[in-house]
Amino acid sequence: MAVAAALMATGPVVVQAQGRSPEYAAARAAGQIGEQQDGYLGVVGSQSQDIVKMVRDLNNKRRAVYTEGAAAAKSTVQEYATATACRLLADTKPGEKYQAPDGSWQTRGAAMPSRPAGCK
Repeated sequence: MAVAAALMATGPVVVQAQGRSPEYAAARAAGQIGEQQDGYLGVVGSQSQDIVKMVRDLNNKRRAVYTEGAAAAKSTVQEYATATACRLLADTKPGEKYQAPDGSWQTRGAAMPSRPAGCK
């Protein structure tokens, strides 16, 4: 699958590097934000405008990475984003939030979180 090959080369590394600010780390550790099934970050519950803005800004950066990666992989942006979600959800740490396929927010335990269909 071309998307998976291109993703392994750049996608998750670039996306993860975008979110390494202290504000991001604190919000993630506090369960205020989490990984969604579509490859984007989500705001968990009601959060401050600063958190909402940070998530919007990071998602805009992710979209740019996905757009570039999709062009290189000859796929759609959504296909590329979903393929990235497979890796990002797998990389969550116990105690971090993620969105389950039914849309509910869950806290990761020791087990792998539920991921989009087609993840390996």
